[in-house]
Amino acid sequence: MKAPTIAAWRGAKEPEAPTDIAAAALRSDRFRLEREGDWKRLDMIVTRMEKGRLRSISDENLLELPTLYRTAASSLSVARETSLDVATLTYLEQLVQRAWFQVYGPRQGFFAWLRSFLFGGWSRAIRAIWLDICIATFVMVAGTIVGWLLCAQDSEWFYRLVPTSLADTRGPGASREQLLETLQTESSSAGLSTFAAQLFSNNAGVSILAFALGFAFGIPSLMLLVHNAAMLGAFLWLFSSQDLTLEIAAWLSVHGTTELTAIMLSGAAGLHIGRSMGFPGNRSILKAMSESGKRAATVMVGVVIMMIIAALLEAFPRQLVEGEFNRLLIGGAMLLFWIAYFFAYRPAHDEAAA
Repeated sequence: MKAPTIAAWRGAKEPEAPTDIAAAALRSDRFRLEREGDWKRLDMIVTRMEKGRLRSISDENLLELPTLYRTAASSLSVARETSLDVATLTYLEQLVQRAWFQVYGPRQGFFAWLRSFLFGGWSRAIRAIWLDICIATFVMVAGTIVGWLLCAQDSEWFYRLVPTSLADTRGPGASREQLLETLQTESSSAGLSTFAAQLFSNNAGVSILAFALGFAFGIPSLMLLVHNAAMLGAFLWLFSSQDLTLEIAAWLSVHGTTELTAIMLSGAAGLHIGRSMGFPGNRSILKAMSESGKRAATVMVGVVIMMIIAALLEAFPRQLVEGEFNRLLIGGAMLLFWIAYFFAYRPAHDEAAA
């Protein structure tokens, strides 16, 4: 049998080519027409979100955004498998990529987040846990009083409450001159940066531990606050017994108003999570933990910032500034600043959100 010639082969195939192209174009047009309405709707929502025009988007469209995104992603997958026209593929790829950033991507950059955190977000989270802050403050004040009274009754309690590494030469047997010497300024700032780093590491560890222990219904967090406050009470008793109450108060106030406030906030954040677990109200425990966890995490980011500031204050101004009045001025100014920032400072957009 004679093999077909090239011309005969071409003649057999050429009539089918226009038919195949027409069929592919028909499939592409039909595919686009069936789904184009959802694509345009998704495109409209994403475009308005990219331009920051969220108020012009209805609640219905916002709720349907994830569904429309998944529909477009599914359409893109089908378009790739069936080799639809290049224009459709390009449009869908760009649309799905833009929609992904709006659905799953970060809502704002780092500097935008930092600005919103410092100018409203942090203070709003602090005010949201006000009850836990009141409880933590009461516990710390009570712990300080208990530590003072225990040492006043029996000086051996000082060694039980204060670690040897912190006590150093400061103990019940120390003279007034020895205690006063520990409150004097340094001759220079050399090496204080290393001291600041050590203080930050120690203080941040205490704060994080107080926060992390909150999962056990906040009880360990409160116990840790009591222990640290009792240690403070022991130091106050020691210096007060040598008529150095004003001196120790001024010395501690430089960094203590910031550091103790940060420790109190970390304990309150842990208590907030524990309290939401024990008393979720009408919410499920998981939902209550999720909501309280977000607020507590925001508080803890600020606590780290406060610990950095406290370490710098403890390593430099406290060691270099002389005079009780000057030290009390620094400590008092920092305390007033934190109170005003947390409870008095309320930006206009913060009030509108409330």
